[in-house]
Amino acid sequence: MNLLDRILDLAIAIQQIPAPTFHEGRRAGFMRSRFEADGLQDASLDESGNVYARLPGTGASDRPLVVSAHLDTVFPSGTDLSVQRDPGRIIGPGIGDNSLGVAALAGLAWALRERQLTLPGDLWLVANTGEEGLGNLRGMKAAVARFEERPQAYLILEGMALGQIYHRGLGVRRYQISVRTPGGHSWLDYGQPSAVHELTAAAARITELKVPSRPRTTLNVGRISGGTSVNTIAAEAELELDLRSENWETLEQVAAQVEKIGRSAERHGVEVDVRVIGERPAGELSEQHPLVQAAMSCLREEGLEPRLNIGSTDANLPLSRGLPAVTLGLTTGAGAHTVHEYIQTEPLAKGLGQLVRLVGRAWG
Repeated sequence: MNLLDRILDLAIAIQQIPAPTFHEGRRAGFMRSRFEADGLQDASLDESGNVYARLPGTGASDRPLVVSAHLDTVFPSGTDLSVQRDPGRIIGPGIGDNSLGVAALAGLAWALRERQLTLPGDLWLVANTGEEGLGNLRGMKAAVARFEERPQAYLILEGMALGQIYHRGLGVRRYQISVRTPGGHSWLDYGQPSAVHELTAAAARITELKVPSRPRTTLNVGRISGGTSVNTIAAEAELELDLRSENWETLEQVAAQVEKIGRSAERHGVEVDVRVIGERPAGELSEQHPLVQAAMSCLREEGLEPRLNIGSTDANLPLSRGLPAVTLGLTTGAGAHTVHEYIQTEPLAKGLGQLVRLVGRAWG
């Protein structure tokens, strides 16, 4: 079996293990066993659930390289994870985001050994937790706390988005706004405040906020819930709000307006709680940085024209601390975060090729 088929088979094996955010344990255990079976050193788990393994370098450099991919998926436990293999593509929930990225960690070690490539410094492979949803990058926080400024660079792998280089981290802040009232009967207690009415009025004011197009900034009420029945004055209601911006200061300005609107709804008989439930710091690496330039060169050598981009990925964390980091895609596909997600298999050769090239040049 050739190297690419081994990686794809491993991606499917990983994809078959449910790994909702905060419940990545089984998948983490599987990857630790995989790393140990491959003869990698120092295979271990940390308190955040991250899996680490080391491929020793020659010792010419005391600076390691960290290559990481997130274990978790957006799909809840109980999701049908059936996979369909068609000529040229594989279909299945989470196959590209991010089972293929995790499989490529082992695949990178296989490729380096197959090509008899030695590295001047240690290569640390990290299968990390908490990238999706409200995971709040907890796994990457733990990894950066462990390695700090020592690594030559942090390379983050995503199964899809081949050809894109994410060298800028999109700032994100997420809120939960909750309203509580005494409630009551829709007829007998008419006129008493309703948590649903108060919350939806606040939501309307929030969505009317003017956010700048430059730097690009967005807001989205992604979930709203509450109430008991159609003929009950709601005693409770809550919403979840997602704010994003290319600029952290702009994000904070919009966030301050949101908090003001939320808290202004509070009065006698109406309790309001505005709480931050997630945050991803912004940061960026200059287009001229040697890591970005090397990543671009590696893609061109694979016959692909690189596209520099901004996104919300695990790279946000090291970038926000001024550490060199980029996120790379491994193949093409579509349907991310849906049960119809798929990856195309043929472009993986170029995706793996760019990764091996970049790892080989990371100390340059």
